[in-house]
Amino acid sequence: MRWWSVANFMSNAGTWMQLTVQNLLVLQITGSAAATGLSMSVQAAPALLMSLVGGAAVDRWPRKLTAAVSQALLGGVAFVTATLVALGRLDLTALMALAAVTGLIATVDGPACALLGNDLVRTEDVPSAIGVGSLVHSAGRLVGAGLAGVTVAFLGTASAYAANGLSFLFVASVIPFLRPAYPAGHGAGSAGAAAPGRRGDRPAAPDMTVRQGLAFFLRRPRLVALAGVTGISAVFGRNYGLTLAVLVTGPLAGGAGAFGTVSTVLAVGGILGAVLGARLRRPSVRLVGTLAAVGALLQVVAGLSPSLAVLLVLVLPMAVVESVSDTAGTTVLQTDPPAHLRGRVLGVWGSISTAWGLGGPPALGLLMETAGARGALVAGGLIIAGSIGAGHLLRRRRTAVPVVLRTEETGITARPGLSTAA
Repeated sequence: MRWWSVANFMSNAGTWMQLTVQNLLVLQITGSAAATGLSMSVQAAPALLMSLVGGAAVDRWPRKLTAAVSQALLGGVAFVTATLVALGRLDLTALMALAAVTGLIATVDGPACALLGNDLVRTEDVPSAIGVGSLVHSAGRLVGAGLAGVTVAFLGTASAYAANGLSFLFVASVIPFLRPAYPAGHGAGSAGAAAPGRRGDRPAAPDMTVRQGLAFFLRRPRLVALAGVTGISAVFGRNYGLTLAVLVTGPLAGGAGAFGTVSTVLAVGGILGAVLGARLRRPSVRLVGTLAAVGALLQVVAGLSPSLAVLLVLVLPMAVVESVSDTAGTTVLQTDPPAHLRGRVLGVWGSISTAWGLGGPPALGLLMETAGARGALVAGGLIIAGSIGAGHLLRRRRTAVPVVLRTEETGITARPGLSTAA
């Protein structure tokens, strides 16, 4: 697990270095901010359409081999891009094509690497492993974004892509030496095996269809509820790079430096939240909803901040709560399904999260156009907290009302404590 964490740190740093440079590269090629946004959408689009297929592939193929091959392919794409940049042959069409290929490979690589990390620890330590992964992601993002400017300044744009390619190859070279906590075919982490303590999870061997994963997700109320909580939070509450940027540079009359300070505090809060999230032992959807509601109320207060100093005080707990909530939600998502379905469930989640990832910023932008930055933060926070509260009350009402059943044969009336909705 230590080797896996080091490899992922390097990979995340390289990825964020490339993402930072890629936006600048598109601007250099086209001079258009719209084209920059389009390149990001093109890379995300395959996840919307192909995540279900990618998740099914992860369930069907050997996990270590799948992760190693996908990492090597991503490294190859990065090296091709670096070569084209160095030769001055990269145009917008080629860049969009390479972004689409990257997004397509990521539909397999994402769930494969996530579940491989869980395979390396005992079942009871999976929440901690996910928390460590979140910590590594946040640290890699900080380091990668910081190194991007230095790398480009001294070595040129192509070097950022080459460095990312090397980071992928490092991960691929580490994977063959990783030892799962359970032998193949046993334990919670292995594909095709049931989690300890759960019966009936092993399916018939041929039953590995995409539809099975989608049907499981839709029949599982706690996963549907998790998608609802996460989706509404993602649309109205977590696009801080957009809402807080407008708030700081607009009503609070700050500049780019002030927003940089806010971004740093957000990153620090994310790291602290990942450390706290790693200590969770039995996270639940209720905990995710509670944390999301608390974060939404903090967002409402942040929208009313009279000064940058007050905003900075609020931003830290906002980031901590968001990070812990993310860790708890990821743990539920990756451990609730039986082992043989986890890749496909993550595939369903990839499609759903891509949909709100693409639709959220335009919806939030429209809200800011009509209500301003403060109004968007306040209204968004109230929408999140109100929706979660209403969902909680509805669930309590459905599970608290007894259902009276009377059998015609015996005439005996039974009053179970819970309705069938439970």
